[in-house]
Amino acid sequence: MSLSRMFRWRPKTKTDTGSSPKREAQSYRASGGGSRAADEARQAARSTWRRADSAGQDDPSRRQAAGGSHNAVREPAPGSGGTTAQETKKARRFRGRRWLWTAGLLCFVAGAAGLGAAAVWVRGLDISKLEHPLPEPSFVMDAGGQPVAQLSSSRIVPVPLGQIPLDLRNAVVAVEDRRFYDHAGFDVWSIGRALVRDLKAGAMEEGGSTITQQLAKNLFLDSDKSFNRKFKELGYAIKINFAYSKDEILELYLNSIYFGEGRWGVEGAAQQYFGKSVQQLTLAESAVLAGLPKAPSLYSPVRHPDKALERRNLVLSLMKEQHFISDAAYNKAIAEPIALKPNNGESLKGRHPSYVDYVMDEAEKLYGFTEQQILTHGLRIHTAMDLKVQQAAEDVYRTDALFPQSPPDRPVQSGAVVLDQRTGGIRAIVGARGDQTYRGFNRATELKRQPGSSFKPLAVYGPALELGYTPESILYDGQLDISGYRPKDWDGQTRGQVSLREAVIRSWNIPAVWLLNEIGIDAGMNYVRKAGIALPPADRNLSLALGGLSEGVSPLQMAQAYGGIANDGVMQNAHAITKITTKDGLTLVEAKPQPTKLTEPVYAYTLTRLLQETVAQGTGIAAALSGRPAAGKTGTTQLPATAEFEAIGRNGAKDAWFVGFTPELTTAIWLGYDQTDKTHYLTTSGGAVPAQLFREMMTRALKDTPVTDFPVPEDVRRAMEEAQLRSSLGSDGRAAETGEPQYRSGQPETPRPGRLRKKQGD
Repeated sequence: MSLSRMFRWRPKTKTDTGSSPKREAQSYRASGGGSRAADEARQAARSTWRRADSAGQDDPSRRQAAGGSHNAVREPAPGSGGTTAQETKKARRFRGRRWLWTAGLLCFVAGAAGLGAAAVWVRGLDISKLEHPLPEPSFVMDAGGQPVAQLSSSRIVPVPLGQIPLDLRNAVVAVEDRRFYDHAGFDVWSIGRALVRDLKAGAMEEGGSTITQQLAKNLFLDSDKSFNRKFKELGYAIKINFAYSKDEILELYLNSIYFGEGRWGVEGAAQQYFGKSVQQLTLAESAVLAGLPKAPSLYSPVRHPDKALERRNLVLSLMKEQHFISDAAYNKAIAEPIALKPNNGESLKGRHPSYVDYVMDEAEKLYGFTEQQILTHGLRIHTAMDLKVQQAAEDVYRTDALFPQSPPDRPVQSGAVVLDQRTGGIRAIVGARGDQTYRGFNRATELKRQPGSSFKPLAVYGPALELGYTPESILYDGQLDISGYRPKDWDGQTRGQVSLREAVIRSWNIPAVWLLNEIGIDAGMNYVRKAGIALPPADRNLSLALGGLSEGVSPLQMAQAYGGIANDGVMQNAHAITKITTKDGLTLVEAKPQPTKLTEPVYAYTLTRLLQETVAQGTGIAAALSGRPAAGKTGTTQLPATAEFEAIGRNGAKDAWFVGFTPELTTAIWLGYDQTDKTHYLTTSGGAVPAQLFREMMTRALKDTPVTDFPVPEDVRRAMEEAQLRSSLGSDGRAAETGEPQYRSGQPETPRPGRLRKKQGD
């Protein structure tokens, strides 16, 4: 169907009774005429037919009339004053309109198809990353509830929009995207202006991006300047604008944008430049931060204070222009200098790494938290850390002069744990000397080494006291061979027999092995296991007396075990975490340590007094504290009896220990090399460097703490009072008692052959 029919348009015709051009032509030929008038008439008729045919204006009635009727309609010749010229002009106008309509329709279809394809593409963009809240750091709290370390996988400390000052929000909108609350994620005027400038420059120089587009670029795209990236940025911005409110978009932007000096987000920037929380920023300070995202290095108030001031004043002028601030507020803010007050204090992130690493281990193993939850869920992990004690331990470990010199390729290492024996709360942990890596090897909690003589109170003397031995009991100290096991005293000599007290104070080996054989290895193993140290079957031998273990122990295990002695025989499980809460204070988990009865209070007190004497006048004298009671035991393990160390002999050691306690704290310290070889071994003992480290740590940690003595158990106190009373009645001729609780005396016998044979460990 033609367009004329579609629009019901018909060309107007005019009837004429004259002959048709065809009849006139026939008459002309028959008559043989050839006059000029006839030629003109004939030519006019032909022209009229051509125009009629080309215009499609002839109809069947006219064609029939042309075939034989002299009454057919004849079209007027050009210039004859008829309507043919007008009708032709209308036909041309119609053809032009037809092409316009066709072109318009094609453009509409193409545009609709393009918009549909774009809509499908935008709908397919993945912005799910925005659905997850920004990672929020967790904090380790000390025993007083103060944050001492930050745990984070992110460089961002997110802040809710409500805690960001209105001046800062308005400043960012004024300088970055004044039509932010009006457009649909992109600003046509800004894009057009930027496009013109880019075309003039012949490169992508002008941004034209809205806040929404910048958020999309920061989170989803590379920072390259290309039309392809800009197109993607636009698509993401459109989808973000439909999915989130303007306030949500602004909050995400303010918490993720880079502000220079290694800081992302407004909170980090506020701390970096002004040493305060973002909530405390003034109008002038807010304007400084708002001016940074465009070019953080160029406008840095640290590196370029003049440019930063100029940029800040521009932001303030834009805020006034857009009616965000009054003239008075503008005049006051613009008159203020930029006063930087960076937070010079050490960041909480990365502090106390050894303690924090153990906290994370405990949270995962005991309470089932994942590392991701710990680092990103904004938890508050309350611990037993005493910041004073922790800092004292760290200060000691930073003092190289307190440690033996070592080859430059590998330093001598150490690990220490300090806990409160009354609660089991770990007050301090130092797991290494020197720089530490995130969740690296912690020598205070993960190391397993043979404890040497520091194991004697647990494996031998503690259970012996329970079985009736006393400090005055006589023990054998001579040549000993029990099924081929031949222990030696550290000085290479023997004394025949010594008291249990002297054996403890001087750390003789032979009496300890002989006594374990007397009371039975099972008695020693049971005591050690009650102290929280697991022993495999391979350790059921007499070398247990000297700490010759197949797997070894950690400083944490030794501190917990000795804590049971220091706490009147009641051992509290060592723990760092007391509870874990949300940032709003909702308690998620809470520690409930279960105490273990290690021994009776009277035996624990007796063993404590023996260890006090060891520090006062024995092998642990280097650990003695000025004016403060302390108890403890040294431990040294010899080098392996291999060809590699044959030339070194007894002049070297593999491990050195000191485990001791005061009425307030229990501490275990290990010293040694991670890998011992003929060029990396100790030339010190537990009574030297480890004991000195104990003294330094306790002196600093307990500074200004009132001096108290070890508590006396009620049974012992009553026995002492009764002994005092009897002593006052000594005039009747009866011998006065010593005041010490009396038990049966274990008289030495000729050593019997050992029931088990085992090569002595290190």
